[in-house]
Amino acid sequence: MKRYYDVIIVGSGVAGCFTALHLPSGTDILMITKGDVEESDSYLAQGGICVLKDDKDYDSFFEDTLRAGHYENRKDSVDMMIRESRAVIEELMGEGVEFANQDGDLIYTREGAHSTNRILYHEDVTGREITSKLVARVMKLPNVELVTHAMMIDIICRDNVCDGVLIRLEDQKEPVPVFAGNVMWACGGIGGIYENSTNFPILTGDALAISILHHITLEHINYVQIHPTVLYSKKHERRFLISESVRGEGALLRDKNGERFVNELLPRDLLSKAIYEQMEKDGTEHVWLDLTAITKVDVKKRFPNICQHCLDEGYDVTKDWIPVVPAQHYFMGGVYVDQNSHTSMRHLYAAGEVSCNGVHGANRLASNSLLESLVFAKAAAIYMAAHPDDEEYQGRVRIPSAKLLGFSLFGDNEGGPFETDDKTAPPAHIFIEKGFLSKEPPATLDELSKTYELTPDEYRNPELYAEKNKARIWNEIHNEERRQKEIKSKRFN
Repeated sequence: MKRYYDVIIVGSGVAGCFTALHLPSGTDILMITKGDVEESDSYLAQGGICVLKDDKDYDSFFEDTLRAGHYENRKDSVDMMIRESRAVIEELMGEGVEFANQDGDLIYTREGAHSTNRILYHEDVTGREITSKLVARVMKLPNVELVTHAMMIDIICRDNVCDGVLIRLEDQKEPVPVFAGNVMWACGGIGGIYENSTNFPILTGDALAISILHHITLEHINYVQIHPTVLYSKKHERRFLISESVRGEGALLRDKNGERFVNELLPRDLLSKAIYEQMEKDGTEHVWLDLTAITKVDVKKRFPNICQHCLDEGYDVTKDWIPVVPAQHYFMGGVYVDQNSHTSMRHLYAAGEVSCNGVHGANRLASNSLLESLVFAKAAAIYMAAHPDDEEYQGRVRIPSAKLLGFSLFGDNEGGPFETDDKTAPPAHIFIEKGFLSKEPPATLDELSKTYELTPDEYRNPELYAEKNKARIWNEIHNEERRQKEIKSKRFN
């Protein structure tokens, strides 16, 4: 890694990749990921990706999204996602993504809470198909440096301006400061702080903890989606999700007596509630999902990955019912962003599950997550390229990185780079006040902490730091729940 990049992208899922692909080719980009490239929830998305089929579908798509979100969605964000959907799908297909089709015509399926078929899919591994193709494209870009097993410990910031990221590499104890003109958080949700989740364990809400520390605005942090149907297991491992598409194709939910007890296409929160109630009534740890009820499609061809995984666990879905239970799946809340995916901190952006742009409201409509991530990541990249100095979000003058050999600190007009005809004076790329990037050897964390909002002592105990971050997130979730209860209480009293 170098000491400066134009943009640092934290995360290698669809949001991170789409950001990189839509930045100008001359942009010097560092992309880091906490684990392997494949360890993003984008890879795990089974069901599909929504798209506006035609203009006639707009009103119902809009209403379905709002109804699922209990009308707490930001309408302008929903509108943006829907109107941009067809262009995004065409881009994906241009990148080689293959969706199910018949004689060249795309096949649309339906999932819970959708009023019509509008979901494109690739078998039952749509996320893997999209993400793998985007990752492959990014890895070919000469302007992108991809570093795996690199954890974001903190951001380098002061006065509500983000100037880079502190990164801990797997083989190093001391975090490495890396400066940047802009930082994009595309680092996923919070499933790793839950005992039962469909998410990768490494997704522990690091950006949320950092936001709490630096007073970056969060929104709806207690809006966590429980997926109704994951394969029941007593093993302590990531839960295997049984896609909503299975129920969309006709699978039925049954109680301990084999009786159907609910409309399987209810929104996820309502269906999860119904399953929990039935489990309590039956005194069981799960309910049953009956895929033998699917008659319109060949289950093994439509859901090969699900069929194989269930078979590995001892269930033949063509003959057996499978035990399912709700589990944590998705995070609707997150770091507050506007329609440019800009956070409340200057030069800091967020897209994907880590962010809250208001599309999902209180509950996400099935198969909107991939689309939302792609639309708003693209918007961020376009905005970054069009506004390199971020004039809309700051009053001070951005020091041009090109003139300063990549130096990205802020200053006012009088504190900018030293420019003079005097040949004995320091070169123009040295910032007189804080010349960290031109300092040899690089500044230590203790030196940086004199200027930036850093806590070096905490970073030196990774395990304790991780536990503190987890506690910060849970505390904020509980505080938000209390605040909302108080608001509702005042409203109705």
